[in-house]
Amino acid sequence: MVRPVSTPRFVPGHEPPARGREDAYLFCSRGLELLIEERDGNVSIPKGTAVPSLTAGAHFIGTLDGVDCYAAAWPKEQEPPSGMRLVAALFLFRQVDEVTLGVAGRALAIAEWDMTHRFCGRCATPTELVPGERVRRCPSCRTPFYPRISPAVIVLVTRGDSMLLARSSSFPDAFFSTLAGFAEPGESLEEAVHREVKEEVGIELKDVRYFGSQPWPFGRSLMVGFTAEYAAGELRVDGQEIAEANWFTVDKLPRIPPRLSIARHLIDAFIAKVKAGERPSGA
Repeated sequence: MVRPVSTPRFVPGHEPPARGREDAYLFCSRGLELLIEERDGNVSIPKGTAVPSLTAGAHFIGTLDGVDCYAAAWPKEQEPPSGMRLVAALFLFRQVDEVTLGVAGRALAIAEWDMTHRFCGRCATPTELVPGERVRRCPSCRTPFYPRISPAVIVLVTRGDSMLLARSSSFPDAFFSTLAGFAEPGESLEEAVHREVKEEVGIELKDVRYFGSQPWPFGRSLMVGFTAEYAAGELRVDGQEIAEANWFTVDKLPRIPPRLSIARHLIDAFIAKVKAGERPSGA
């Protein structure tokens, strides 16, 4: 998400401190699920004392409000302890604050990287952790394996005082959002913006500008946000990734994404500009 420069509540790190892990937060994940503790209707991240069997091999990822944080993979066949359960990580959107959600996403990515790179993809030798770095290295051919980040672009297209919003065929809820897609090899982010919009809704763009970025480990990607203006063409949805798309004015919006997403930041920024009386480009 677009974060202001300030003293962070979360301080990232990879070298584990020389202190016990009993009171540390232990972010246990299985795929895109996260282990949570529920008590009196409240959701929290378990401490090391609750799942001591996983603390020794967990990865230190930093401190949250001064409390150590570790990431670990939850054993595939193991049932959660009493009072805990595995939930889709996006369930936490309405349960924890934005910073804790970001730490949870980081933990998911680190745990998955550790699980999926135990063996070298070149020679099949078991890999080893490298002290002082976030990397697993093959001791035989020396190939390094770092946590993978996939860059994706997300763009709000505007035309006068209207914005283009679309409903994805894969959205679990019927809400409209900005257009997005992964960058391809050999492609700049700006080129990815033009290509994705052309493929998904058939229009041309101009004045593509960087807006901000948001780490999105729930999809194992880095979302890079842009704004752009409509240049030419008629809306023509692809019918595969996009179910429907249309132009919306700020006073007649459909259901839109939650406030924690960069898509919502893009939408809200445009709404604020229109309501402030600024003449939108192309009007």
